[in-house]
Amino acid sequence: MTRSLAQREDFRSIIDHIDGVTIWLVSEPGEFEYISAGFEDIWGVSPETIKDDPSRLLESIHPDDRETVASAIRRSKEGHVPEASYEARIVRPDGEIRWGLTRQFPIRDDDDLVRIVGVTTDITMEKRREQELEALNRIIRHDIRNDMNVVLGWAEALETQIDDENESLEHILTAGRHVVELTEIARDYAETVVSGGPIESNPVWLPSILEEEIALRRDTYPSAEFEVVGEIPDIDVMANEMAGSVFRNLLNNAVQHNDKDVPVVEIDCEVREGSAFVRIADNGPGVPDEQKTRIFEKEQKGIESAGTGMGLYLVQMLVEGYGGDVRVEDNPPTGSVFTVRLPVAD
Repeated sequence: MTRSLAQREDFRSIIDHIDGVTIWLVSEPGEFEYISAGFEDIWGVSPETIKDDPSRLLESIHPDDRETVASAIRRSKEGHVPEASYEARIVRPDGEIRWGLTRQFPIRDDDDLVRIVGVTTDITMEKRREQELEALNRIIRHDIRNDMNVVLGWAEALETQIDDENESLEHILTAGRHVVELTEIARDYAETVVSGGPIESNPVWLPSILEEEIALRRDTYPSAEFEVVGEIPDIDVMANEMAGSVFRNLLNNAVQHNDKDVPVVEIDCEVREGSAFVRIADNGPGVPDEQKTRIFEKEQKGIESAGTGMGLYLVQMLVEGYGGDVRVEDNPPTGSVFTVRLPVAD
């Protein structure tokens, strides 16, 4: 049954067109009966090359991961073929390194002959993302947090030397403590993403998110005008502690990319059909039509921007994780309107 399945042209045609995945079948220890075309996409060599010389498979594994793969091969040669799953780096002939996740399991045919089916998936992009998040987490947790603690220490020492209450100093202390708090939140978020789990959401009071961020932006940009149109609905939305980052990035963006002497940012909210819509409108230059989708992509930023290009990417990532969405439209006669939709909590 297994042999006929591997030899069927329709079956092979389907799996040969799966990008980033290779499927292989071992009928005798160390001998490949079938390797799908996706093997070459990952390893950089043809399936025929490995079938002719199976030893090249192990030689292509990174030295630090070779024992993991060799152990799986030894167990199969000894007749021990339990289901297994392991990650290993693959060194292609051109020196490029790919990460592969291999799952292998035994099957038996009608003659009780055991074969091993293996499925290797290219997880290089996932690994790179994990490494980037871990690096970002280290920066946030150590560099930024340590520096802010130094700033807070000096500010608190200065506070004891000032007889009268100093409003500017209070703003420094408030903003500094907020940054330290955000490093803790960002750590939890980074760990969640690295673990591959979903973004957890729970009921969060919308006025508390918006009012705090608007107040902080007014302190940060005293020359800009932040106007709340109407009332912020007294409702809970589905989000989490990182929701403030969504509106902070959008409010910052409305000022930082504004070409007016006095940036004006208007915030209004409405609730309809089980969702809360938060609009953040500015009087800046606006976003060209061809950029309205791309600005949410990773590392996209304006030519003169000093930022990382991650702000709007994170906005979209968080909002979609909460079950909502974000879009940008024109704000006639000039400017942009970013609209965030969040589900209203039951």
